[in-house]
This record gives sequence, structure tokens and C-alpha cells, in this order.
Amino acid sequence: MSLRQREVARRLYAKELNESTLVYKEHEDTYAPQYLLTPTGAKCNRVFVVGALTEKENVGVDSDYWRARLADPTGVFPIYAGQYQQQAVTQLSAIEVPAFVAVVGKLNVFRTNDGPVKVSIRPEFINVVDSETRNRWVLETAEKTLERIERLQLDNEDAAKVRDYYGTDTSLYVGIVIEALEALKKEYET
Repeated sequence: MSLRQREVARRLYAKELNESTLVYKEHEDTYAPQYLLTPTGAKCNRVFVVGALTEKENVGVDSDYWRARLADPTGVFPIYAGQYQQQAVTQLSAIEVPAFVAVVGKLNVFRTNDGPVKVSIRPEFINVVDSETRNRWVLETAEKTLERIERLQLDNEDAAKVRDYYGTDTSLYVGIVIEALEALKKEYET
């Protein structure tokens, strides 16, 4: 039996995550991780996101089950934490809204009956951070997104999957980076 290494947590903006629909496994093994391949080529099983926790609610009936919304400059990440994310449930229940938070979590991908893919984050860790940490995440995510877009020009398997599935026009995702950086700039100007 081989031990699996923990997947790298990828940085991406909410708008890109919400546009992502290509889900696959590299192996047919029951325990093989499921990946979400984004339009910029991020191969995600886990993510690292930072933003403003704008709302949270315990929607559980028999036990704690938290639903939360985390906003970055491009959109909202849906977050759900329940009995299998006890540390995150404890952390989330203690945070006063609104607050800047950093979240590391696994992606939960659900295909609805009528076809659309819905993606949410099952948090492993949630920590309150300051605005400088959030701003640094916005800048570093911009850099990572642009690097992925550049790598799409290469001839490799993931880039080919992205081009075949999502097409070759990456202008929307360059626009997302610009949108995030302009929001950050406005914040510094005020």
C-alpha cells in the first residue's frame, strides 16, 4: 500500500473556479483523487483562497453544518463545512462576519440533474487574516493565473485538455486578473 501525498492547494480567483466544469480522475482506482481542470490549466483537488467572509449560517438539522460565502475581487466561493471538517467548523463558528479569512480546502464537485457543474470548497483550515494578507493573495493569484495562461501555449497533456474542452481564447481570464488588480488598486486609492 502506498501513501498518497497531499495535493497542492492551488490559488485561483472565484470567477475562474465558478467557470470550471472539466472534472476527471487520472486513474480508475476508487481512491484516486478527482481533479477539476480550470480554463487556465490549474489542475485542482485542493485550493488556497483568501477573501472577505461575507456571510455564514449553520444550516445543520441534527449536527453542525455550516454554509458560508467568501468573496474575492472577482466573485464568491461557496463554502460548506460539516462533521468531516470539525476543525473548520469550530474555526468558522467562532469568526465574526465580515472578516478577511484564508481557507485551504478540498473541492467538492457536484453535477446537477440538468447538467451544470457546481463547485464548492470543503475547508480543512480557516483562519482570520488581515487586509495585507488578502492583498498579497490577490497579487500572487494574479501572477499564478498569468503563468498558467502562458503555459497553455505549451504542448503538454493538461494544456491540450484545456484547449480541447474550453477553447483557446484566454482573454476572459486575463480580464479576470485585470479586474482583481483594478479592485485592489481602488482600495489603495481610497
